[in-house]
Amino acid sequence: MIKSFDFYFDFISPYSFLAHKEIKKIEKNHSIKIRYKPILLGGLHNLHGIKAPAFIPAKAKHMIRDCKLIAEKNNIKFKFNSYFPIRSLGLMRGVFVAEEDNFKSYYIDNIYDSIWQDGLNMNDDSIIQKVLKNLNVNPKTFFLRSSSSSIKDLLRKKTTEAYEKGIFGAPTFVSNNKIFWGQDRIEFVLNESNK
Repeated sequence: MIKSFDFYFDFISPYSFLAHKEIKKIEKNHSIKIRYKPILLGGLHNLHGIKAPAFIPAKAKHMIRDCKLIAEKNNIKFKFNSYFPIRSLGLMRGVFVAEEDNFKSYYIDNIYDSIWQDGLNMNDDSIIQKVLKNLNVNPKTFFLRSSSSSIKDLLRKKTTEAYEKGIFGAPTFVSNNKIFWGQDRIEFVLNESNK
């Protein structure tokens, strides 16, 4: 029987979106809940002194094509967001607010879809407000809570903890204290989680 595992993610990462879609299938097929671990990818890269592939032109061009190939192979509706890069700081802080209010999974699903399926400009606060209203969330209250010092500190702490574990990118999975980086490692994660 497959045991649950950790999934480190940031909405800014299209590969994390593709992994998220595969995880939803795994959760359904195996009746388990994967532990979603929000981090700030930019902060993690800064801690490691890494430049993200998306900001290296040759790699960025390849990344777009690569994501489309993976999405087609796995039958995932995907559209590379024309507003990329999405400033994910506020959105990632929002994960903790959604968790406190017991709609974390619903929030994650909808934010991911808004960015990587619907191609919305999630850098625009008015667009984010519309998405939140569609979730029956009061945007003003949500923004106030997600910008509180306790939530800011929590995202910073979780990112630092990931760094200290040796995690350097997203998506990353941890099963039985073993780190697997990249959406194409899910098969290995499942094998490890089956031990």
